[in-house]
Amino acid sequence: MRRSALFALAGFALPGLVCTALAQPANTLTAQFDANIHPDEVRDFNKFLSAEPNHVSSPHDKSNADWILAQFKSWGWDAHIETFKVLYPTPLDEKLEMLGPHPFTATLQEPPIPGDSSATAKDPALPAYVEYQGDGDVTAPMVYVNYGGVDDYKRLEQLGISVKGKIVIARNGEGWRGLKPKLAQHHGAIG
Repeated sequence: MRRSALFALAGFALPGLVCTALAQPANTLTAQFDANIHPDEVRDFNKFLSAEPNHVSSPHDKSNADWILAQFKSWGWDAHIETFKVLYPTPLDEKLEMLGPHPFTATLQEPPIPGDSSATAKDPALPAYVEYQGDGDVTAPMVYVNYGGVDDYKRLEQLGISVKGKIVIARNGEGWRGLKPKLAQHHGAIG
């Protein structure tokens, strides 16, 4: 695999590339860089790195790091891996149910995409959860908040709908996902 494919996919900013850029016109450097990127290699690299669940501390995450390190060393780089201990909470169990006259239990896992071998790799995949959420059970009425953005809460307020003490359900998209729980909490939601 060519280095350029690895760098192009991984998005590394290379000091050597910057130094070279200073010595050559931008269009020459861009053309040289582009000529060394081969879509098949980028595809294969991406498939290799995403073949198994690779969240923090997973076996595949470690094997990816070791493989990338070996690539750098094979190119003559003085490279090494640094290890940091970080707080990365993982759930022991999780369940999402809707109670009432029409009970529903969510699967919390999307079905695999036919033909995508990485979508069927489940072990040691993490279950669906929100990092740093509180432990315990939350039972409350639900309120749909569209995308869960600032304007959505303003509209609910205009309609006289409060999310205080309730569980909010938000659509994916239109804004950063981390803002959705923050805004829900800010408006008094408990889940």
